[in-house]
Amino acid sequence: MTETVSRPTLEAVAARAGVSRATVSRVVNGGDGVREPLVERVRRAVEELGYVPNQAARSLVTRRHDAVAVVIAEPETRVFADPFFAHQLRGISKELTAHDSQLVLLLTEGRDDHARVARYLAGGHVDGALVFSLHLDDPLPGLIHGAGVPTVFGGRPDWGGSDRESVYVDCDNRGGAREAVRHLVGLGRTRIAHITGALDQTSAVDRLDGFRDVVGEVDPALVAEGDFTPSGGERAMRELLERRPDVDAVFVANDLSALGVLRVLREAGRRVPEDVAVIGFDDMLPIAEQTDPPLTTVRQDIEEMGRLMARMLIRGLEGRTGTDTDPERSGVVLPTTVVVRGSA
Repeated sequence: MTETVSRPTLEAVAARAGVSRATVSRVVNGGDGVREPLVERVRRAVEELGYVPNQAARSLVTRRHDAVAVVIAEPETRVFADPFFAHQLRGISKELTAHDSQLVLLLTEGRDDHARVARYLAGGHVDGALVFSLHLDDPLPGLIHGAGVPTVFGGRPDWGGSDRESVYVDCDNRGGAREAVRHLVGLGRTRIAHITGALDQTSAVDRLDGFRDVVGEVDPALVAEGDFTPSGGERAMRELLERRPDVDAVFVANDLSALGVLRVLREAGRRVPEDVAVIGFDDMLPIAEQTDPPLTTVRQDIEEMGRLMARMLIRGLEGRTGTDTDPERSGVVLPTTVVVRGSA
């Protein structure tokens, strides 16, 4: 049997500070019109008593919920198996924590979940939404727009409207892919293949375009479609070896797929990088450092992308302006760089 401990009340804080209950309410809920000496007395009383403001009452005053929805348009089996999402969530969480805001994670297993997510966002539970891993036919952008919730997207949006109408954070997928393929060309490789990501996502399309920018006219036999997973990388690499057994280099759309590629090449008796050079994309540690050989890859700062998404949303909610929230720069694209290790 545990004894219930009573929580300090507004009345108790008011009595300790020697002010009215209304004054305490305005101070703890972020209201205006209280002289600074009284504010200090109230804050001191709050600290001494350990008073915790009632969030519902605070929301009535500030019209803020101090909560942000993070919507990942993927099933939980994918989200919890792919460290990309962990890196991005870590960045988002750090930024929201620094602004005393809570993260509410929403996943979509299927179409039925889209309406559920839209209802939740429209219900006034959160101040805004951070949305990523969208697919081209995804109804979420339209549903979120209908909910009227301030939103920042992770990844360049492409659902028929202008990119400038949406606030988003992305990395230079196309430029990073170009640099990766140029690195392979510089190594003297002439039969360079590409294993794509899921081509219903703009990141995969941009990386494929970057590959084409360097190789020019592409032999269709040297392009195999993957899905950003190790199993997808395995399947695509087997297809490439069947079609073009003379392949001497592979640019893979992400590091997880590269794991599958390395596994298939090892099974086929192909040495990396002597016979086939391999480059991934993401530079997800410790994956890239622990492959055999360590993976050459294109680095994007995934955690910083998450932090920047959250920062842009919070600044928008606070009505602040700055270069990264300027309406003329609604899309922020972070640079990428090739990290050379043992695989290429």
